[in-house]
Amino acid sequence: MSTAIATEGQSTGGFVRDLGLLDSTMIVAGSMIGSGIFIVPSGIARQVGSAGWLIAVWIVTGLLTIAAALAYGELASMMPHAGGQYVYLRESYSPLLGFLYGWTLFLVIQTGTIAAVAVAFARYLGVLLPWISPTNWIVAPIDISRTYAISLSTQQLIGVVMLVALTFFNTFGVHIGKLIQNTFTSAKTLSLIALIILGIFIGRNSGAISANFGSHFWSPRNAVTIQPEISGLPAAIASAGIFGMLIAFCVSQVGSLFSADAWNNITFTAGEVKNPKRNIPLSLALGVGLVITLYVLANVAYVCVLPLEQIQGAPDDKVATAALQHMFGPVAALIMAVAIVVSTFGCNNGLILAGARVYYAMAKDRLFFKATGKLNKYHVPATGLALQCVWAALLVLPRTRLRDAAGAPLLDPATHAPQYGNLYSNLLDYVVFSVLIFYVLTIAGVFILRRKRPDVERPYKAFGYPLVPIAYIVAALVILTVLLLYLTSTTWPGLLIVLTGIPVYFLWRWRNGSKADSATEGISA
Repeated sequence: MSTAIATEGQSTGGFVRDLGLLDSTMIVAGSMIGSGIFIVPSGIARQVGSAGWLIAVWIVTGLLTIAAALAYGELASMMPHAGGQYVYLRESYSPLLGFLYGWTLFLVIQTGTIAAVAVAFARYLGVLLPWISPTNWIVAPIDISRTYAISLSTQQLIGVVMLVALTFFNTFGVHIGKLIQNTFTSAKTLSLIALIILGIFIGRNSGAISANFGSHFWSPRNAVTIQPEISGLPAAIASAGIFGMLIAFCVSQVGSLFSADAWNNITFTAGEVKNPKRNIPLSLALGVGLVITLYVLANVAYVCVLPLEQIQGAPDDKVATAALQHMFGPVAALIMAVAIVVSTFGCNNGLILAGARVYYAMAKDRLFFKATGKLNKYHVPATGLALQCVWAALLVLPRTRLRDAAGAPLLDPATHAPQYGNLYSNLLDYVVFSVLIFYVLTIAGVFILRRKRPDVERPYKAFGYPLVPIAYIVAALVILTVLLLYLTSTTWPGLLIVLTGIPVYFLWRWRNGSKADSATEGISA
């Protein structure tokens, strides 16, 4: 560790500024690319029903994500401190709203995503090592209610081992964390580029291109009907005019937006970024721009290789595997498994590295466990990392008991054993709505802080202000409205999860005498 880096680190309470522009960009890109881009397009194709609209969904996702990242750049340049979005919400609104974000991040958003990515890692590692299986039980499911059970399969065990290993590595300093991140992000970015080149230029299928890019490019077919969950509203299908397409388009954004999520994680680590007022906004633009370009081109590759019907009906939604199988045959499953194992490992490293910095910032405001606000001798919040690991690992263990529409348990067709889902999958569905709300509130904070703190230095100002941020807010509100009306069962529980933080906030204030009311550290420090 150089003296220059160590000295600079002291200005942020002991953090070491060891993340350059390349490292920061790798955290942005690496946290975004997980397994979603290899799976989610299948479901989107069923919802929108055409190759043109499939690609359009990802383009709109890209425009929204880039617009949000550019707005966050202004906040990051104003407040280059650990905690990122937590600090922005605290400064724009109140310590309570900042806490509600941090609380939900710890309870579900960050830890639930980490748990999901860990099991995805184990799931695809199981393609290479068959003993890693969701039904190879170490502890068979123990039903604890009509709805839930607890189990430990070899797949769950490997997921937990992955979490523990990455957490352990990251306790030895941000330098180790960035080396892992840079290595795996480079590898999976090159893998995604290879998939794109193979699909568009080498393995292209003239039959698929003719079917997907011909007269049916914008004409929905075989689209699923989206049933509203509020009585009195009409069902929607993409082929049924402008209204149906709008509903399908908004619902499909759930998959694409959250396959492109976690780009904001670099703001959590602002205390460790060199020249953060320049490098964080720039890394947001570069990282998000890179990933969105790759995502759009990956979908172009899919429709160049597979007819839309095969994308819609890909086994287990593994559309990337189906595309490679068309080009290389049965060995494609192994190739894709290796790619996703690498991708998910790198993704989780970025999520684990960044998340603990939010709990650190909350603890400094006396709104989280005191120990998470301390750094170890390697200048990282080791206790926060450990607590995050424990909670994420616990989210891997509970299972949901799957039932059919009549309420009867779903059974495996081959073994007739009960089938189980994962608790974190439900939790992530629940918080989709809430996460979008936090994004809207944070971007609205750009307008609020320009009014409240007009004299604060802004080394970078939001691109296209005010039109681009307003466009994001309007588009996000439209999506939120559709989700509230048509996916009601996965929206209101998310709000409840957020609202559980209100009594916790006041309890923490009552016990610790919070100093967060000053709400000045993020800008004045």
